[in-house]
Amino acid sequence: MAGIGVKLNKLYEKNTLLTTLSGISYSMIVTIAPMIIGMLMIWGMSYLLGFRELDYAHRELFSCTVLYIFIFSLIVTSSLNAVISRYMSDVIFEERYSEIMACFYYCLIIIVVMAVLPMVPFFIHEYHIGGVDPVFILISFGGCLGLVLTFYCMTYLSICKDYAKISLFYLVGLGIGLLIAWGLYGLFHVPTIYAMLSGIMVGFLLTATLEYAQLLSYFRDNSHNYTAINQHFKKYWQLIVANTAYIVGLYSHNFVFWNTDMRMVVVRTFVCAQPFDMATFLALLTNISATTIFISSVERRFTFRYRKYSEMVIGGRLEDIEVAQKRMFRQLSVELMGLVRIQFIISIVLFLFFVVMMPQFGISGLVMQIYPALAAGYFILFLMYAGLNFLYYFNDLTGAVMISVGFLVTDVIASIWSSHLGEIWYGIGLVIGAFVGWTIAYLRLRWVEKNLERHIFCEAHLLERGHGSRPSDLVFVREKEEC
Repeated sequence: MAGIGVKLNKLYEKNTLLTTLSGISYSMIVTIAPMIIGMLMIWGMSYLLGFRELDYAHRELFSCTVLYIFIFSLIVTSSLNAVISRYMSDVIFEERYSEIMACFYYCLIIIVVMAVLPMVPFFIHEYHIGGVDPVFILISFGGCLGLVLTFYCMTYLSICKDYAKISLFYLVGLGIGLLIAWGLYGLFHVPTIYAMLSGIMVGFLLTATLEYAQLLSYFRDNSHNYTAINQHFKKYWQLIVANTAYIVGLYSHNFVFWNTDMRMVVVRTFVCAQPFDMATFLALLTNISATTIFISSVERRFTFRYRKYSEMVIGGRLEDIEVAQKRMFRQLSVELMGLVRIQFIISIVLFLFFVVMMPQFGISGLVMQIYPALAAGYFILFLMYAGLNFLYYFNDLTGAVMISVGFLVTDVIASIWSSHLGEIWYGIGLVIGAFVGWTIAYLRLRWVEKNLERHIFCEAHLLERGHGSRPSDLVFVREKEEC
């Protein structure tokens, strides 16, 4: 995220209402705009292609297919993007730009293999057991692969600070996908779900192509040193564990309820829990602004204090280092409290809005009973994620693993327990899991604050670590002088 603050500082420095609104808008563009564009695209397709007029079976088949595409693609690509981001940052700092495309192609093969291996047996099962049309399955496969490539390329452009262009590529790609879906339906009379899924596939593949072309415009050389990143995989394996556990934890409570009495099986292949999934979606929307607030605030304030502390470590006096450290952690506390206050107000407003308006759109009953607890859970979860990101600043990978794994395990266990309670308590598992993760994050940040000097000054090694017998203590032998 480093680098957004430079742009935000320019927008906020005049301290006017217009520049404040511009800063907020820019923060939204670099954080949640791609998700909003994707939602608007699907909504536009539903409206233009008469999706609501379809029979229930076809609507559920399409909805489950899109749900699985999004969740599966996010989990696959998120497993490696933290290590890739770390490697990209190191390579750019060392100005070894030719290593970037080598890393891109090498990790691309890994990501595609990770995506295809589970997809192939799943789609075979969907064809043989579910009896789904192979054309529909083929389009689904293309859509899933397109979204995997889109997320993967987005990782590299994010490191290049091209956040606005990422949103622009989503807008262009998914906009053209919407037009293609409308054209297939209106001109060639393609069935609605086929046209919509084709539009999604083309939209994501086009977005990935635009991102790849932009990446090539930055990095034209290729060192062909394709396995250089393997050392980072070995060294920073904790990043893989932490990021994967966090992403899986976002949906682990859904997976639990997919195996309860609430479950619904579509074409004997897809499993979902429609009321719980819809409540999860609303709860996520209620608190998603926390990402925008965190980035716009942290990049403008905390990063400045972090940079000042780093400068003091390099060449400052002990007294200056201690002062800079205290100011940095004081700013960290201010940012967390500010995030809590602002997001709490936004969440309350959106919560009341959804409670009042959703029944007007036919969303009520069990969905709105489950929604409140999940909304509270995601509120705590995004606070936990803020703490997780602060630990990344201090390179505390052990703490990051503790937070993510603790959250995931607790969320699963608590969700299994809450599934036996009343409907209004179904989301309490996420609340407990997120609270445990947030507690670990808080305690770990306090530990880092107390042990930062040891973490900064005592982690380096003059000699490279290795295995084997200990070398001799003998340093040199003084030769006897000849008479």
